[in-house]
Amino acid sequence: MAKRALITGVLGQDGAYLAKLLVGKGYEVFGGARRSSSMNTWRLAELGIENDVRLLPLDLLEMTNLMRVIEQVRPDELYNLAAQSFVAASFDQPLLTSEIDAIGAARLLEALRAIQPKCRFYQASTSEMFGKVRESPQTEMTPFHPRSPYAVAKAYAHYMTVNYREAFGLHASSGILFNHESPLRGHEFVTRKVTLGLAAVKQGRQEAVDLGNVDSARDWGFAGDYVEGMWRMVQQPQGDDYVLATGESHSVREFVEMAATAAGFSVAWEGKDETARAVDRKSGKTIVRVNPAFYRPAEVDVLRGDSKKARATLGWKPAISFAKLVEIMMEADLRREGKHLLG
Repeated sequence: MAKRALITGVLGQDGAYLAKLLVGKGYEVFGGARRSSSMNTWRLAELGIENDVRLLPLDLLEMTNLMRVIEQVRPDELYNLAAQSFVAASFDQPLLTSEIDAIGAARLLEALRAIQPKCRFYQASTSEMFGKVRESPQTEMTPFHPRSPYAVAKAYAHYMTVNYREAFGLHASSGILFNHESPLRGHEFVTRKVTLGLAAVKQGRQEAVDLGNVDSARDWGFAGDYVEGMWRMVQQPQGDDYVLATGESHSVREFVEMAATAAGFSVAWEGKDETARAVDRKSGKTIVRVNPAFYRPAEVDVLRGDSKKARATLGWKPAISFAKLVEIMMEADLRREGKHLLG
């Protein structure tokens, strides 16, 4: 009999890649998604699995809804990927972010404890919890110093997952994932903002791309690699916490340079800090500008992860390099922009 998996946030980047992975392994996949006037299933469609995932209305704000879905599905594995995941928005919506990202995870854990305690649970934690880092690279033992309402909420959910594992014996794991990107990334995230914006600049539909702190650095990997790590965590004899990361750190400035090259630009930087801009040497036009309006109230300057534990215990390692990731994303958005122009 096929295993049953329930994925919250299935319509997001990670949810779509994870659903594809599980469908390929023969799972019966159920996807939880918030009710809306239209279900945005474009990611599932792009991966060719739109008809292989059974979508169910699910809202982390509503306990009775969660309990009914778990009773209906009786999942063997539950992956909690749903979140208000845009860091900048969390400063404007701290209470909503906390209700979804923090208390929402606690509701899921409590519903599992009451209805399906044998279900294996995965919580999507984040490297943003490290925030103002105490050491580099960051491991599972590095203290957290979250610098946004999003990161604070995720830290609560992380510790609740640990507590339900230790207090109630749930098979509950947290994946402390460093930034992972793909052509399915949301438009509001900086990597996709860069590739989508440069594609529009290339086609003359946009003047330039406005960004915040281009010297902020992150450990960027490919989302398709990271969902494999999620699945491997859940297959272990006991639940545990694992960092997934490439071990490399690259700045937004580097991402811009590599994406611009892949798009056919030749970039030179002028100015610094708030006046920094990337100019295309061929045309002399500014294609990327720093805009202080996009600065965070509290910045996380550099994140770099140490995934030795995941590599040793799970046999996991990233397959796609940073350079290849940027190339994949840029090529995908150039294709999309070309199709847009064709009508």
